[in-house]
Parts: sequence; C-alpha cells; structure tokens
Amino acid sequence: MLLAGSLIFYALGEPRYLALLMVSILVNYITALHLEQSARQKDKDKRQKKSKYEKRRCRLFLAAIIGNIGILAFFKAVSGEAELPLGISFYTFQMLSYLIDVYRGEQRRETSFVRLATYVTMFPQLISGPIVSYGEVRDSLQQRKFSAETLEEGMKVFTVGLTFKVLLADRLGLLWHDVQVTGFESISTPLAWLAAIAYSMKIYFDFYGYSLMAVGLGRVLGFELPENFRMPYMARSVRDFYRRWHITLGRWFCRYVYIPLGGNRMGELRTVCNLLAVWMLTAIWHGGTANFLIWGMLLWLLIVFERQLSALGFDRIFQKGPLKVIPHLYLWIVIPVTWVCFAVGDVSQLQIYLGRMFGTVEAVSVGAGDWAKALQNYRYLLGIGVIACTPVLQKGYKRWKDNIFCKLILVTLFWLCVWRLQVEGQNPFMYFRF
Repeated sequence: MLLAGSLIFYALGEPRYLALLMVSILVNYITALHLEQSARQKDKDKRQKKSKYEKRRCRLFLAAIIGNIGILAFFKAVSGEAELPLGISFYTFQMLSYLIDVYRGEQRRETSFVRLATYVTMFPQLISGPIVSYGEVRDSLQQRKFSAETLEEGMKVFTVGLTFKVLLADRLGLLWHDVQVTGFESISTPLAWLAAIAYSMKIYFDFYGYSLMAVGLGRVLGFELPENFRMPYMARSVRDFYRRWHITLGRWFCRYVYIPLGGNRMGELRTVCNLLAVWMLTAIWHGGTANFLIWGMLLWLLIVFERQLSALGFDRIFQKGPLKVIPHLYLWIVIPVTWVCFAVGDVSQLQIYLGRMFGTVEAVSVGAGDWAKALQNYRYLLGIGVIACTPVLQKGYKRWKDNIFCKLILVTLFWLCVWRLQVEGQNPFMYFRF
C-alpha cells in the first residue's frame, strides 16, 4: 500500500521519470543480491587470497557505483537544474549507501523487492530527504505499529514544518524577490545585508520545514526518520554549522567519502585535502554551475581557516565571558555571504551583489532609505524568524505540546497554512529539484 501510494505521489509530480526510478531500483536490487551471493561463494574458498568470486564481486560493485553516479551526473550536466528528475540526488544517495553497506558486509541485502522499493520511494522523504540509511528503517519496513498517539504526534510535527514553510519561508522569500526585481546594482549596502539575512532564514525554514514534515509523516506511518537539522544558526563556527545543517547529507559524505579517504588520521595536510574532496563533491551534488563551486570552496576555506585558529588555541579565548557572543556574530556575518553565493547563479550578478554588500561596487539609482522601508515591511517576520532560529520555540513546543491550548494553536496554524496555499498557489520547496 505504501509503495503504491508513493509511486502515485511521484507520478503526480513527475510522470516522465517514474520509469527511470523503478528501473534504477530494480537494477540495484538485483545487484545487491549478487553482491551478497558472491560474498558467500568467496567465503567457501578461503585458500585463495583473492578468489575469482571476489574479483567478480568487486567489478559488479564498481559498475553499480559508476552507473548510479553516472545517471545523476548526466542529468546534472546535460539536463540542467530545471529538468532534474524529482528527488534524484536524494534517492541516488540512498541506493548508493545501501549498495556500499551490503558490499562492506555491514547490511544484509533485502530479498523483498517491495520492501527495498518502499525504502527508496517512501513519499515523505523521497523528494528532499532526509537521506535515510536502510538500517534505520529495515525493521520498521517489516513490522511497525500504528496508534492514535503516533498519529497525533506525527501531525503535530508535520504542522510545525508546514508553518515554517508557508508562514515563514515563503513570506521571508518575498524580501529576496523584491531585491531581485529591483536589481542588485540599485540596492543600498544595508538592504543587501538585510536581504541576505532574509534569504538565509528562508532557505533554513524551507528545508527545515520540509524535513519536519517528512519526519512527522514518517511518524504517522510508523517510521522514525532521522533528524536533519539541529539549530544550525546557534552554532559558533562554520564547522559547527554544517554539523547541524542537513545532518543526513553530512553524515553520508563523512561515512562514504571522508573516512574512507583517511579522515583526520593522516596529518593536517591530508585532512585538508580530504575536506576539499568532500566540499567539491557537496558543491557538485547541489549543482554544476559556477556559483555552487564558489559556495563550496568558500566554505572549505572557512573551515580550514577555523581549524588553524583552533589549533593555535584562539577558540578558547571566546568560550567565557562577554566574548562568547563574538563567534555567533561571526557566524551571522559569514553564513549570509555564503548563501548569497549559493542563491545567485549568474557570476557577474553575484559579483555585483557581493560588491554592494561590502561597498566595493558603485550603486545605481538607489532609493533613499530602501533598507528602512524593507525593515518596516518585514520587521515582524524577521523578528519571528530570528526567534525561531533559537531554541526558544523548540523548548516551548516540547513543554506545551500536549496542552489543549497548544493543540488548538497548531490546528489554527494548519488551516491558516492551507488557506495561504489556496490564496497564493503553489510555491515549491527550494530543494524540489535537487
């Protein structure tokens, strides 16, 4: 039932690529069966250092990895971001993790095609994650329990995510849209910073909102999907920020790229090179245009810079007293700059925007007090957004979620979101086409 519903869900959004999705699942299912069968045959032949079965197994594994990555790379390079099949980056990484775990012997291959296909296509997280390893849901795919309590709890989490998306992300995105319509060369430096901060919160509440909705729906269905965000804007460094942001993607790259390359166990230079590989791949995973590479390389440089400062002991200076606030201020300065690199696809326009942020590009026909007008129009949304980036709302929710008044508020927010969607029409998630 869940598989059929998920396929219908996918077909409603992207009927053209449903066959691609199903063929990909079938090929990976068959491949994993042969990987484990070959491993058993290899165990029977312990006299040879590397048996023919192990060689065949290795070739099959490499072919499967190249095939999965090749399909993703083809669509990234040829089709362009607007033509990417829905969720291809996410479900490709899930299938890769499954194959790698089976090859390593860390996970038993799934004999049921229905269960494996359900794992890949499960509609709550199919389009934009979280990226779930098979081991996290294997038991739940075979047997799980439904109850009124899990239904209620899941709908609460879903409603919080929907609220973040519709009432915060979409509304804050209007400020970024206004700046784009005005033209980057025609905005003041304060407005450039204000819009960058608004975009930083927009992408957070959009993606965090989706992840919460996925977790909530998963709970309704009897699954415990992994946490994907952990108050990233409360971090004290870029390194800490990306331990809290899109946690499942960071975990994937750590487990399947960073650690196999040697992690931080082979000296500082090798660690820096390993981090470069991870951030290059992260940038390419997001998109093949130059701005994503700039975004990834800027984050890599910041992380390497922070590592060197930490090695010199500078981070200890800002751990106590009034100086504790400085790392937070630093983060709220550099992260909006990196998100501008992420958001602006035209490099020439990106140069103009960054130039306006730092006053190095001369302005053209800037409206007097444009930033004050924007602040006047969006001050409440920005204020709520800042508060929602802190643990205040989360702590309040955990404390009062079972209170009848909190439930009434959530019901009101749910129908308010439905009304806003009806009035404004479709506003896709930002990671809809990744």
